[in-house]
Amino acid sequence: MNLILETERLLLRPLELSDADKMFAMDNQAEVHKYLWQNPTQTVEETIKIIEMVQKQYQENGIGRFATILKETNEFIGWTGIKFVNDHVENGNTNFYDYGYRLNPKFWGKGYATEASIAWLDYGVNQMNIQEMNAYTHAENAASNRVLEKVGMTFMENYPDESGITWKWWQLKK
Repeated sequence: MNLILETERLLLRPLELSDADKMFAMDNQAEVHKYLWQNPTQTVEETIKIIEMVQKQYQENGIGRFATILKETNEFIGWTGIKFVNDHVENGNTNFYDYGYRLNPKFWGKGYATEASIAWLDYGVNQMNIQEMNAYTHAENAASNRVLEKVGMTFMENYPDESGITWKWWQLKK
């Protein structure tokens, strides 16, 4: 996949196996998983498998999560991007485009999630011609819920997952 997006401060490029150590360092932190499934990545090998799965999504769907790099320092700060969800049902939906991101905590609160989100939503709507982009966040994750609201996504509803945790369903229609 040769797509690269740029914002004022960020470079958004396909994940590479060389990102594994930095991605593992992010995903191994309990704080990163507070509003996810409380299951931090335990080994670099696990991270490599995740990157390989994402690379397969690039081939099958023409899109997936991308490495997010701080241009000023060339640091891997996390991943952002659009994913085509066809491997499970979420809030009664499958075969849908999902926007998501995950950043290393040391880069939280600096506007990077918002900056990347604006670029990705613009790309999805205007380049990919996605008619309906979805996202879902833990109901208690105020920061991520605020980012999605700021970038123009509309809160649609709360829904429980199979373990009873409440999530928020967001949507952006073209």
